[in-house]
Amino acid sequence: MGILGMIGLVGSLVLLVYLTMKGINIIIAALISSVVIALTSGLSLETALMEDYMTGFTGYFASWFLVFLLGAIFGKIMQETKSADTIAQWIKMKFGAKRAVFAVVAAAAIMTYGGVSLFVVGFAVYPIAVSLFRAANLPHRYIPAALVFGSISFTMTAPGSPEIQNIIPTEFFGTSPTAGGWIGVLSALLIMTLGGLWLGLMVRKASVNGEVFSLPNAKDEEMVASLAAEEELVGHNPKLLELPNIIVAIMPLFLVIVILNILGQFMNPTTALLIALTVGIAVACISMFKFLTEFWGSLATGTQNALVALANTCAVVGFGSVAAQVSAFDLLITGLINLPGPPLLGLAVGVTVICGITGSASGGLGIALPILAPIYLSQGGDPGSMHRISALASGGLDSLPHNGYVVTTVRAICGESHKRAYKPILLISVFLPTVILALAVILYTIF
Repeated sequence: MGILGMIGLVGSLVLLVYLTMKGINIIIAALISSVVIALTSGLSLETALMEDYMTGFTGYFASWFLVFLLGAIFGKIMQETKSADTIAQWIKMKFGAKRAVFAVVAAAAIMTYGGVSLFVVGFAVYPIAVSLFRAANLPHRYIPAALVFGSISFTMTAPGSPEIQNIIPTEFFGTSPTAGGWIGVLSALLIMTLGGLWLGLMVRKASVNGEVFSLPNAKDEEMVASLAAEEELVGHNPKLLELPNIIVAIMPLFLVIVILNILGQFMNPTTALLIALTVGIAVACISMFKFLTEFWGSLATGTQNALVALANTCAVVGFGSVAAQVSAFDLLITGLINLPGPPLLGLAVGVTVICGITGSASGGLGIALPILAPIYLSQGGDPGSMHRISALASGGLDSLPHNGYVVTTVRAICGESHKRAYKPILLISVFLPTVILALAVILYTIF
């Protein structure tokens, strides 16, 4: 059963990736994959689904519902008050088409590091990305990589980030959101700098090879025509594009970061994040009230977005909880713990692999850390180092093709296919963060 269990573990993961890439809803795909792993590993199907799967699903839901809820509402309020548009337009004007790639990455990074929901960022920045790439005649298929890289590759794992991937480790290591010291900051800067340069190089190479801007479907042609008409009107009369002042628009993001990292030193970081997001929502509503035409509607939409995003993550955590019952999973964990080299290496590989299995950074952390954190804490490791290694490790293999945000960005937001658009995502959001993770393990071990 051990060999069959290992085949089932690998096979169910392959099936999960395949179904997701085929466009099957992640909840359905996770349930089907959970059935497969239960049947191939000799688990009771009833126990696997009714107890193991649902325990993982509901446990994650209960722990992180309020964070997802307030984060989604904050993102929706920033969208409805046109703050997201202000930030994107400001960056567009400052950097222009000549620096289209940098502008798109910067717009996504500023908003996500400020606590705005990933999906809100993707939908808000995409029209600006299309406008910039069209003006510079750059290949459209690189827009998903720019959005993904700016949204998740360094902003969610950097010290001080309000993203949940930086908050989950605080629960298990007793740390603050800024844990990890200068090595954590250096790691984030390296991913940001090297990834940005690499992406820019890939886009320039594609242009030199003759690739030009072209849209993947007719629907986007209509959007581009609308954007062009709007730009022409605004060019004649800038007052037609009424947006909040950039200082007012960015203030809620600034407050979320500052409040989180101040309060996070004195109280539970999750509570600090909830307070920071609440303040951010309140400040955005008050300071940009005239732009907020649907307050209660924004709350309702934000709530629905939170439930969808959380349910998708919970489904993956449920699948991981079933996988954790298989003997092959225990063998995997034992092998990781006994890896030769520094203890941080085992933690890094463990979190990386589990996040890859689940296709979710937060979902993988939710499965990995309850198992791994007590083991490595008992060995006397530095909690700050383990926090930052865990966060960095969550940002590598999580961006495999079945990752929910990758699928949404490539297909739903940009209308692209994995065949055309995924390779640059693989290089700068999977390969590069994994290499920087290895460097961080070495630096933490030395210093």
